[in-house]
Amino acid sequence: MAAGKLSPRQKMINLMYLVFIAMMALNMSKEVLSAFGLMNEKLTDSNTISTERNNAFMAGLAEKVSEQPEKYTPLKEKADQISVLSNEFNAYIDQLKAELIEGRSDPTDYETMDRPDKLDQKFFEGGKTTATAQEFLDNITKYRDGVSAAIKEVKEVDVEVANDVEKTFATGDVKDRSGVNKKWLNYNFEGFPLVASLTKLTQMQADVKTTESKVLSALLAGQQASELSFSNYEAIVVADKTAFFSGEKFKGRIVLGRFDATLKPTKVMVNGKEQTEVQNGQIMLDFPAGNVGERDVKGELEFKEGDSIVKIPIKSSYTVIPRPNSAVISADKMNVVYRGVNNPMTISIPGVPNVNAKAPGLRKVGGAGKYMMNVTTVKGREVSIRVSGKLANGTTVSDSKKFRIKDIPRPVGTVRGEDGAIKMARNALQISSIGAILPDFDFDIKLKVTGFKFKVEGQPTVSVTGGRLNAKAKSALRRAKRGSSVQIIDIKARLTTNSSYRLKKISPVIVELTN
Repeated sequence: MAAGKLSPRQKMINLMYLVFIAMMALNMSKEVLSAFGLMNEKLTDSNTISTERNNAFMAGLAEKVSEQPEKYTPLKEKADQISVLSNEFNAYIDQLKAELIEGRSDPTDYETMDRPDKLDQKFFEGGKTTATAQEFLDNITKYRDGVSAAIKEVKEVDVEVANDVEKTFATGDVKDRSGVNKKWLNYNFEGFPLVASLTKLTQMQADVKTTESKVLSALLAGQQASELSFSNYEAIVVADKTAFFSGEKFKGRIVLGRFDATLKPTKVMVNGKEQTEVQNGQIMLDFPAGNVGERDVKGELEFKEGDSIVKIPIKSSYTVIPRPNSAVISADKMNVVYRGVNNPMTISIPGVPNVNAKAPGLRKVGGAGKYMMNVTTVKGREVSIRVSGKLANGTTVSDSKKFRIKDIPRPVGTVRGEDGAIKMARNALQISSIGAILPDFDFDIKLKVTGFKFKVEGQPTVSVTGGRLNAKAKSALRRAKRGSSVQIIDIKARLTTNSSYRLKKISPVIVELTN
């Protein structure tokens, strides 16, 4: 354009072209700068919401500490440690951002933040990093190593959570597009427009909030997993009857009972007297048995829950006897009977070979006092079993016992046998079956999934019949982004042995796509 001898008119035209090209470049730059600014604002708003969510979690945990201090105090101390680290690092970045925009009359005039000078002067001088830059790196290291170490101290938390923190806040050398190693600080901040650097700092704060939320959730999940561990169970021997005669064979069962040494009630009253001795989560009873006859054990347990006191009634009885004169009734599967299933029962009177037992839904299924009870059609929440028989001397003895009636607990949805929030490859999800289970339910019953809804982010919900993805669901899955969450909701299922029984709403499954 500048070659050869040009007329004044051509020189003017060439100059106008240069001005036009410069204006186009300037307009493009302004659009990019504004986009960075808008992104920075959205990240700031998102960080505010994340802060409120994390604060709510900490407040709820503090409430749990007031209710059950021995159970939740260690968890709260660890959560406080991580929260302090997060708040200190977040405050440091806030201060750094404030220094970068200091002196600007309008901190939202992003189109004027096109120069790297402010940050470059703070972080880079004479080809070397400044003391301020080293302070920035030190603060990242302090946060990363502090959170990672705190997580690793909790044996119930998966070590992968700590690895994620170390990866997110890594400051090692980075290879650029040409394959050349560059310092992390130079690669991410040197020579960038000011608005881009501000956005990166805000994104780092978003990573802090996300990390804090993930770690707090992992701590609580680890506590729950620890509570459900089989190491918290003890074997309990339950005899078929409360008394045996000389020459008889002992008959009974061994069941598992879960004990929580950190769980302590606020108050325990039994037969009008407060009980204060608690050992390994068990309330120890010690009082005179009383005279011959039927004796009641009545009272209540009190637990603090939020601003209210939850009272759990204690109602039982025992017999003081010089000889057998009362029935022994025990449920083979716990101290309740469930609707929708057959409940095995053992009913007998010590010293009486033949007894007569009556109750709605109760039928005899064999010898040795074996019965089966089905309370699906029984109304109310209690059922009484009446038992009578004759002793060897001809005396008739009778007794009755009330059992609580419960519904089958809420099922949990599964994908490939896993429940809750899981990670899975796209192809694996496409061929996996959707199921439903009843965790920790004592009856061996099967559930058959008859349908569910499949929700991919940004796409319409797909209704599916049966237990596998249909064509529409697979099509939606193929369009899902890597790392996005897929929801499997409104799962419908039925009992394979009792299709008429209506189950409670089934918990959904959230799948994070790994590819």
